[in-house]
Amino acid sequence: MKVILTDRVKALGNVGEVVNVSQGYARNYLIPNKLALLADEGNQKQMEDYQKMLSKKVEEEKKAAQDLGKQLDGKTITVTKKVGGNGRLFGTVTSSELSKELEKQGVSIERRLINVDTPIKTLGEFEVKANLFHGIDATFNVKVEMDPAQVAEEKRKQEAAAKKAGRKGAKEGEEAKAEGAESEGTAEETEA
Repeated sequence: MKVILTDRVKALGNVGEVVNVSQGYARNYLIPNKLALLADEGNQKQMEDYQKMLSKKVEEEKKAAQDLGKQLDGKTITVTKKVGGNGRLFGTVTSSELSKELEKQGVSIERRLINVDTPIKTLGEFEVKANLFHGIDATFNVKVEMDPAQVAEEKRKQEAAAKKAGRKGAKEGEEAKAEGAESEGTAEETEA
């Protein structure tokens, strides 16, 4: 079934394009949500008139995407996550989390426009791409850090282990001294 897109639809096309989709997708999703019109003769003629207005809308969207791309390019966002014992994250960094972090920094972007090529499952810095408009992409950096509460907990555990090892080492040192003194005493007795 051929439809004319009246709004941008991810993986289908931009405003004004005529695309071929399944009947169910068109009738159950695109047309009720006013994302598309049926591509018949009446709508085709109406779309030709509507095309001028659509071209203005497309230009506005394109300009907005370019402005957003300038804001986003080279930006670095920091995400804090909990880390397992093997150094891997509990879960992955999702596009939804990235969208929320960007919004905190004043850049509003839909999560569906953010492309995370390889799942982010470890600590470090990663490059993420956002497809803002057809032909307009922006790249930003994501820095994944360990949760500060978890860092403090790990530090406490290490300090406790070091104290325990220190006490154990001191105890063993005292025992070694005592054994050394006993062996000296027995050595003196054998000489006499």
